[in-house]
Amino acid sequence: MFLTRFRVNTARPGARRLLSSPQAMHAAVMSSFPALLPTDTPTPDAPRVLWRLDHTAKAEVMLYVVSPDRPDLTHLVEQAGWPAAADDPSQPGWQSRPYTPLLDRLTTGDQWAFRLTANPVHHARRKDGEPTKRTAHLTPVHQMGWLLKRQESCGFSILEKPGDKRLLPGGTTHTGQPHNGDRYELTVRDKRALAFDKSRSTGSESSRKAPVSLVTVTFDGHLEITDPQLMRRTLTQGVGKAKAYGCGLLTLAPLGTTGARG
Repeated sequence: MFLTRFRVNTARPGARRLLSSPQAMHAAVMSSFPALLPTDTPTPDAPRVLWRLDHTAKAEVMLYVVSPDRPDLTHLVEQAGWPAAADDPSQPGWQSRPYTPLLDRLTTGDQWAFRLTANPVHHARRKDGEPTKRTAHLTPVHQMGWLLKRQESCGFSILEKPGDKRLLPGGTTHTGQPHNGDRYELTVRDKRALAFDKSRSTGSESSRKAPVSLVTVTFDGHLEITDPQLMRRTLTQGVGKAKAYGCGLLTLAPLGTTGARG
């Protein structure tokens, strides 16, 4: 397994095209693996290619990729990087490092800062008699609840704030109901409503599928590992839906650092 970081040159037209379309960025990421065919699909329990865009500043965007194989991002450097600066063979325009050493040393009780961009959804029906439909969670409280429900199955628990850091007594609302935003070391930010066309190539022609719409948010917080095996699965297979569109990649960083990196 490898963790790769690529800084996007947001001033380039190619970068703006990729950043405006998760479908285009997904295709560019998957093209980084010579042995991976477009028709290849990962088996349910196998590591997969995961990616995420971190908008760390107004003009700074970082692409993170976790993958079974080491990627070649030469084409991304040419489209959306700094090609002249990448002429030095020791500085190809991206950084890849083995991810397996981190995965192997995870143990129960370890505490980490984390970051996750996800597509929090649930199934609901608008009225009786209709089939349920996948629907996005739109409020931070429900988005946090979506992640909290997945803690056990993902192999971690999100740390709770000490009592003296909570704005509300016991982390509850005035009605006595739990308030996740005040109880846990967890924040929700960077909500994005995305809508884009999904095209499919058929020989020399391109046919259009129904447009894709999804809502994404980024979670930052602190967690404790409860099951290292499940945690490794989470880090290599992702969390939730829309993994092809930049969702699901959870990364870790030592507590006290800014921005969770694997």
